[in-house]
Amino acid sequence: MVTKEIKIMRGLFFGFLVVISLPLVSQEKESHLKNIVQITNGGDNAEAYWSFDNKYLSFQSNNKAWGVSCDQIFNMQVDKAVKDMNMPHPRISTGKGRTTCSYFMPDNKHILYASTHLGGDACPRDAERDSVYLWSVFNTYDIFVADLNGKITKQLTNSPGYDAEGTVSPKGDKIVFTSDRSGDLELWTMDIDGKNQKQVTFGLGYDGGAFFSPDGKKLVFRASRPTTEEEIRVYKNYLSKGLVAPSKMEIYTCNIDGSELVQITHLGKANWAPFYHPSGKKIIFSSNHKSTRGYDFQLYLINVDGTGLEQVTTESICNAFPMFSPDGKKICFSSNRNNHGTRDTNLFIADWNDINNQ
Repeated sequence: MVTKEIKIMRGLFFGFLVVISLPLVSQEKESHLKNIVQITNGGDNAEAYWSFDNKYLSFQSNNKAWGVSCDQIFNMQVDKAVKDMNMPHPRISTGKGRTTCSYFMPDNKHILYASTHLGGDACPRDAERDSVYLWSVFNTYDIFVADLNGKITKQLTNSPGYDAEGTVSPKGDKIVFTSDRSGDLELWTMDIDGKNQKQVTFGLGYDGGAFFSPDGKKLVFRASRPTTEEEIRVYKNYLSKGLVAPSKMEIYTCNIDGSELVQITHLGKANWAPFYHPSGKKIIFSSNHKSTRGYDFQLYLINVDGTGLEQVTTESICNAFPMFSPDGKKICFSSNRNNHGTRDTNLFIADWNDINNQ
C-alpha cells in the first residue's frame, strides 16, 4: 500500500494531510547514522528490506515515473542505487491490485509479498476518514512468492480474509505474518514452504509488523490492545468493516510460539515499525510519542527489557521502517527528509555507528 504506515506519518491524528519541509540538520545530531545516502526520488517508497546477502532491497512504491498508480513491489540493487537515486528498478509484483510487505527468501532469488490481485486488477480504495485516521485491512490480501523476473512460483496463503505483513526468519526456516482468519488480527507463523501454519498471539487487538530476532527465537511487533469497554466496542466495530484505527500502538516481544509475551514500550501514541538490533539486545522503532502535533515520527532505540530509550533521528517529521542489513553494517529507512516540500517519502541507507559497542 502506499502504505497505510506512511499515511500514519502524514496525518494520523488530525485527519488531514500535513506537509512541512524542515531545514536539514547536521549528521552529528544523528550520531548513529554515518554517510546517509538517498536511494529513491519520487512517490512513496517504504518497507525496504535487505536480501540475505546484503546486496539488494525489496520495497514497495507508487512512483508514477515507474508506471504504477498503486503500491507495487520492486527489487533494488543497492550498489547501483547509491550512485543514482533516480534509476528505475525491476518490478517484482504483477502490477495488478495492491501489494505490501515484501521480503527476500533465503536463496536471494525469490521475494515474498502480499497482494490483492486475485481479488481484482484494480487498486482497492482506501478507507474514508472518520473522526480518526483509519487503515484498511483488505480481505483480498494473500501472500505469494515470486522469482526475480516477477513470476509467481507459489501462493502461501489462501484463507478467506487478510493475510499479509510476512517476514522471514534470519535462520531461513520460518515466516511470520498477520491474519484475521481467527476473527481478530493476530500473528501466525508457517514453515518456509507455507506448511504448518500456527496462530501465535491471541490478545484482542491488532498485532502486526512482526520481525524475528537475529537468532530466530523471538518476535518483535507492534500491537494495539483495547482494554476499556468502549475501546473494545470501537475496535470490533471497525474490524467488522475491514478497518483499524492505529493511533495507539506499543512494541511487544514474544517467543516464536507466542510464549513470554512482553510489552516493551509504554510511551503512548503510535509506536511501530520495530526491528531488532544485530546484537539482539536492542530494538529500533518509529514513534511520535514526543510530538505535540501527532505527526512527528522519529526513530528510537530501546533495550529489550524496556530501558535505555534513545532517540536516533532528529531530521524531518517522518522517519520509519528501519532495517539493519544482515551483516549489521548498514541501516535502511524511509524518510521525508530532502523532499523539498513535496509529499514524497523516500528510501535512505546509512552506515550504522554502534556508539559504545551496543
